[in-house]
Amino acid sequence: MPAKLECPIMSTMAMISDKWKVLIICKLRGGTLRFSELMRALQGITQKVLTSQLRELEDDGLVSRKIYAEVPPRVEYSLTPLGETLVPVLNKLEEWAQVHNEELTEAREKALLKNGRKTG
Repeated sequence: MPAKLECPIMSTMAMISDKWKVLIICKLRGGTLRFSELMRALQGITQKVLTSQLRELEDDGLVSRKIYAEVPPRVEYSLTPLGETLVPVLNKLEEWAQVHNEELTEAREKALLKNGRKTG
């Protein structure tokens, strides 16, 4: 078990710092999804990584998993009440990113050119 970080923001950022975790939470803010639906929604993620990230989010109390006794078993994921509390924060982050996307892209391209790397 990782050591507890003193600063709450550091602890929280360490918990959700993987890019896939934030994207998983964003996909689940629309409601419950099956594993296969998450795989399709998160282009580029592997089954192994999705499984690992979902387990960690479940361990952290942000995502819940429900297994149905069917053949084949159906597994659904949803945000817990604690996970739901992240939705407004992520909505604001998404809003900020949309407003400043062009500025961020220009700054990144300028930095790449300055450092002699190609954009694109």
